[in-house]
Amino acid sequence: MRALVTGASGRIGKALCDELLRRGDEVVGLTRSPEKARAARPQVTWHAWEPTLERPAEAAFEGVDGVVNLVGERIDQRWTDDAKRKIMDSRKVATHNLVGTIEGLAAKPKVLVSQSAVGYYGDRGDEILDESSAPGEGFDCEVCVEWEKAAHEVEAAGVRLAIIRTGQVMDAGGGLLGELLLPFKLGLGGPLAGGRQWLPWIHLADELGVLMWALDTESVSGVVNGTAPNPVTNKEWSKALGRALGRPAVLPIPGLAVEVKFGREFGKVAQGGQRVLPKRTEELGYGFKFPEIDGALRDLVG
Repeated sequence: MRALVTGASGRIGKALCDELLRRGDEVVGLTRSPEKARAARPQVTWHAWEPTLERPAEAAFEGVDGVVNLVGERIDQRWTDDAKRKIMDSRKVATHNLVGTIEGLAAKPKVLVSQSAVGYYGDRGDEILDESSAPGEGFDCEVCVEWEKAAHEVEAAGVRLAIIRTGQVMDAGGGLLGELLLPFKLGLGGPLAGGRQWLPWIHLADELGVLMWALDTESVSGVVNGTAPNPVTNKEWSKALGRALGRPAVLPIPGLAVEVKFGREFGKVAQGGQRVLPKRTEELGYGFKFPEIDGALRDLVG
């Protein structure tokens, strides 16, 4: 397969490119800085793209069988008006621009796998959520709704679309786990804001697995959740990380500390959660390598 990846120089994008190359695929990457990306991964064919300002060049799609769209500004930051505009545009406008190029191609890719997030569902307490659940309320939900709406535009061009609503990707090199690994190693970790909120998580290997499965499998279309089948509360996650490291995990992190770091609006969102199940993902045949949090964290940090 020849696969094109947007956001290919991001944390998940780099890991996906490596995995595609490992199995023998050809990979095309879109990035703002192709020279820098080329130095790090010369096996990838790099093309420059400013996602919110232009459509990607048609030349980048020559011979491409499938596209994985991972572009997007980091959401874990202070939500100033400027930051919120960048977060929205980097998903909505960028995906619209990507689809615009695909629609105009004489030879179109067979599939677009487009990233979304469990933020679509909002903070719903203990409610069990799956792909059929309605969107929640709040800026994070609005971003995901608009992101997915832009991706759906590709269906009019006859291209199969799979949307992956991803949870917290467990990766020792970044994300939630990467940020909290050091304090937990020092015995300074513990549950956030009481720890009752649900944490929809997925091991990096399964995040890549779901993306590649959706890319490869013709029967996969529509929304699938990129979350492990056994969500845990923040308190349970903290205990599991403590077990994996052989360290206590009993020092609570007050919610106020998150609000001080990220501001009140995102700070409140970070203290919420979603009890998400990958119902369609499993029904359509994906088998999780790491369905339980203890096994996942032991594999990553044990």
